[in-house]
Amino acid sequence: MTSVATPPRVTRSEPAPVGSRREVPRRRRIGLGRLLAWAALVVLLVVTLFPFYWMLRTALSTNTALYTNAGSLLPVEFSWGGFARVLGLSSPEQAAAEGGTTGSIDFWLYLRNTVIVATVITFGQVLFSSMAAYAFARLEWKGRDAVFFLFLTALMIPPIFVQLPNFILIRDLGLLNTLAGIILPFFFMTPFAIFFMRQFFLGISREVEESAKIDGAGHLRIFFRIVLPMSSTPVFTLALLTYITAWGEYFWPLLVGRADDSRVLTVALGIFRSQTPQTGPDWAGLMAGTLIAALPIFLLFILFGRKLVDNLGYSGIK
Repeated sequence: MTSVATPPRVTRSEPAPVGSRREVPRRRRIGLGRLLAWAALVVLLVVTLFPFYWMLRTALSTNTALYTNAGSLLPVEFSWGGFARVLGLSSPEQAAAEGGTTGSIDFWLYLRNTVIVATVITFGQVLFSSMAAYAFARLEWKGRDAVFFLFLTALMIPPIFVQLPNFILIRDLGLLNTLAGIILPFFFMTPFAIFFMRQFFLGISREVEESAKIDGAGHLRIFFRIVLPMSSTPVFTLALLTYITAWGEYFWPLLVGRADDSRVLTVALGIFRSQTPQTGPDWAGLMAGTLIAALPIFLLFILFGRKLVDNLGYSGIK
């Protein structure tokens, strides 16, 4: 007589009902953590955006009213006069009535100069830094690692240390008071740009390049036809960083571009600040000009800030 073995009974533990005693503390902990995180983010957002709001509040006030009610969180005697004075749309009589400066700056000329300088610097620095980074990442040549180490050590040199040699060079070349003199020291490459692009090139598979070499392609053709199109994301990130930096540059354009036809916005705002009326600095006009000058960079951060942070993090991991 054969005996049939009964399979062991499998006992299943019933899931705890929703709202049970074990579930509530966990939900409370998650809820409290999220609440604290959101509170910290709100505080950080307020601290970050409040200076921009204060600039806008000041720009939308009259200059005379600012001195009588400086602590108001809202615009004092709402007026667009600050923007009109910066853009050259206000008459001297209107400016004097609001306590602003009766002087003017050629805002559109300085804006054009700033766009030209930032665009040309970005184009040159992205192109030449990418080519140098490709040479460090892919080409085999004697002393490559030593030269790259020198580039990295250049990151530790404060930029102010090279201002005087650059100024002497630009003066000897006869490029003072020209846009070319402002552009030239930043046009070719920077240590950070080379390091940033090299980190990405190291992650590209060599198989694609080897296939192109078999087909007879040289290094320049491989770089421009294969590697550079594959690197559109880091190239865009580097271009964005370079454009923002070039747009906000102040000290070097102040040294080199003193003439009207070579002056950029950052220097022009300093001149506008020096045109002080009898009542004191034209804070409304100065804040209006600063907001207009910062608006393109602010929009770039809003549109591409997340992509910028992700790409910088990827480069750091590589």
